[in-house]
Amino acid sequence: MLVKAEQQRYNRQMLLPEMGAAGQQKLKTAKVLVIGAGGLGCPVLQYLAAAGIGEIGIVDDDLVDLSNLHRQILFNARDIGWPKATVASEKLSLLNPHVNLNTYVQRFDTACAATICSKYNLVIDCSDNFDTRYLVNDTCVALGKTLVFGSILRFEGQIAVFNHNGGVNYRDLYPEPPTEDISCADGGVIGTLPGLIGLYMANETIKLICGMGETLAGKLMSVDLLNNTQYVFSIQPDLTVASLTPPKTEAAVKEIDRTTLANWMETKPAEIFLIDVREAYEHEEHNIGGTNISLYDLTSTLDRIPVGKQVVCYCQTGQKSKMAVKLLQPHFGDEIYSLKGGI
Repeated sequence: MLVKAEQQRYNRQMLLPEMGAAGQQKLKTAKVLVIGAGGLGCPVLQYLAAAGIGEIGIVDDDLVDLSNLHRQILFNARDIGWPKATVASEKLSLLNPHVNLNTYVQRFDTACAATICSKYNLVIDCSDNFDTRYLVNDTCVALGKTLVFGSILRFEGQIAVFNHNGGVNYRDLYPEPPTEDISCADGGVIGTLPGLIGLYMANETIKLICGMGETLAGKLMSVDLLNNTQYVFSIQPDLTVASLTPPKTEAAVKEIDRTTLANWMETKPAEIFLIDVREAYEHEEHNIGGTNISLYDLTSTLDRIPVGKQVVCYCQTGQKSKMAVKLLQPHFGDEIYSLKGGI
């Protein structure tokens, strides 16, 4: 039961009919594991602790660095050199002493994944590399745990809920890791982005625990802060990509490597139509030619794509280009290709 101090603390959200005392009690009895206490982890942890999650586990082996402070707002200059998980736990306990905090100052790997995850009802992936994301996903699938996922890079973020009630998981969206893993340290990130995406992740977590509203289970939300665009894709089981309007008969995504593309461009350039499906600012920074049409504009600008040519889509990692192929297949048939591994 909620003590008087908790009733006063959570009064404003308990006034919501969707929440009430029953919803707040669900939050108090919930056990949530947050993997990663960096850009995404900071806002997720702050808002979940403030909301009254009863028990929160924090996994992170990294130390606070000066380059973190423009986006990881749970930390300050005095924290540089200290373990993120430890510092986060200390500050969250000051924010809300009613929350039980468990810290794991270690890397989330195969040796500890199942043991740690098994102690919690729900897992939140705030990691920043593909190896960890796939490990988190596979562990949650094996243990039957709901997974709230988020990722950020440059100006764009993604949020999804995986494996909820046995639903689609991360591998339904991306079956295998891309050949190149680009992190914020490599590609950069605007400082406000993790705050926004982290808030969405925390909000999805609260809705899932309380059983209220419509969640992102089986969906992928993509947010672009540079152009103020937001899209929600449905994720289909056993497919390799998400699609806005999945075709009735799902065709496999055809991929070509860079050597094949170079050969095509040399031997039959007039027969190839190359599309960079990234955003305009990414195309301007670096590209390998072709026409720039954002993934999110493809279905509304089909007239820009010629009929009768072999269309090759490319992006940074090869993931968006596969989504683009799926979107274009119903309109242009089988002669649509994705550049494997991106540029």
